[in-house]
Amino acid sequence: MSDLQTLSSQIQDTLKEKIVSLNIACSELTIEIEGKNLLEICQILRDDPLFRFEMLMDLCGVDYLHYGLSEWTTFSATKTGFSRGVDAISAAPECASRFAVIYHLLSVSHNHRLRVRAFAVGDPPIIPSVMSIWNSASWYEREAFDLFGILFAEHPDLRRILTDYGFIGHPFRKDFPLIGNMEMRYSAAEERVVYEPVNISPRTLVPKTIRNDNRYSGDKS
Repeated sequence: MSDLQTLSSQIQDTLKEKIVSLNIACSELTIEIEGKNLLEICQILRDDPLFRFEMLMDLCGVDYLHYGLSEWTTFSATKTGFSRGVDAISAAPECASRFAVIYHLLSVSHNHRLRVRAFAVGDPPIIPSVMSIWNSASWYEREAFDLFGILFAEHPDLRRILTDYGFIGHPFRKDFPLIGNMEMRYSAAEERVVYEPVNISPRTLVPKTIRNDNRYSGDKS
C-alpha cells in the first residue's frame, strides 16, 4: 500500500462521517469537509500523531460560478465558435455553495501533504478562520477576502491586502467585470488622486480570418 493510500485510510478511520468526500488524483490526496467541522478537523490533523500537519503552506479561494458549463461545445473551430466570447451565458447553472476555501497542509514529521476543501456558506460567504490553529493563515485569509469576498469569522484583522483603498468589488470573482468598476487618475485641478466610475466601453476582441489575401493563395507572383 502506498503512503497516500495509507494516509487516506488513516484519515477515513479517524474522521469517519465528518468527511464529505476523499479523492486521490495526480499523486495528491484531497478531502472535502463541511465548514461547520473545519476547526475540529484541522485541530485533529495538526495534533494527532498519525498526521502531524504542522504547517499550513497555502490557502486560497475558489469561485464555482458556472462550474461545469461549457461555453464552446464544438471540438474544432467554426465560423460561429468565437461567439462564446461575445454572447452572454444564458440559463447558466450555479452551485448550491459557490465559494470554497482550499487548504494545503504539510506534515514535516511524516513528509505528507494534504489538500482540504471546505465550502463557505451564506451571502456574503463566511467560514471560520483557522488562525487559532495555524497563525500563518492571517495573510492568506486576507487575500481570499480581498479577491473573493469570503469572510473568515474570528479573524482579528480582516481587511484588504492587495487592492487599493476604496476598491469596489472582488476581482477574482467570475462575475467581476474585466474593465473593473472604478478608475483612478491624478486631477491637476484638485491636485490629488481621484476615483471615478470607469469610462471604458466593454468590448470583446473577436479573431478574424483574412480571406482575400495573396499570402494565403496559391499564386505567389
